[in-house]
Amino acid sequence: RLHSHDVRYGSGSGQQSVTGVSAADDGNSYWRVRGRTAAVCQRGTPVRCGQAIRLTHLGTGRNLHSHRFSSPLSGNQEVSAFGEAGEGDYLDDWTVVCSGTYWVRDDEVRFQHTSTDVFLSVTGEQYGRPIHGQKEVHGMAASSQNNYWKVMEGIFMQPSEAFQTEQYHAEL
Repeated sequence: RLHSHDVRYGSGSGQQSVTGVSAADDGNSYWRVRGRTAAVCQRGTPVRCGQAIRLTHLGTGRNLHSHRFSSPLSGNQEVSAFGEAGEGDYLDDWTVVCSGTYWVRDDEVRFQHTSTDVFLSVTGEQYGRPIHGQKEVHGMAASSQNNYWKVMEGIFMQPSEAFQTEQYHAEL
């Protein structure tokens, strides 16, 4: 599970750390899907494959972020949480990589950083203190099994009425 809390990296950017955890009852693993930086995204609008989004950590209000710093354990590209109250910069934007037209709730998905093209990944490197046992989340240049993600739980909005009409429109 994609996890974060207000613990900063001791190297690299010094920004809020982003890690991977396996605990299902972890309140620090909730993220809000939002429109890309400076874009308006109406609640209930389906997310298209290939669309740029932001993921905002509910607990701290910081956005999933990446930049050209080395990650602390693997030396891949650092992934952090950045900004205040959901406001950050263009390095918070991620492209949804999925099959089909829309990101479907139960399907696996990849997130590719729009500025550096790395994929949001978790391999096996684990931290010691103060976040013992949590896995390093980082950006990898190549797509692999290590960068598939799946929504596990959350609050899901019903598609807007306009989308339902578009999807099921049967006139010739």
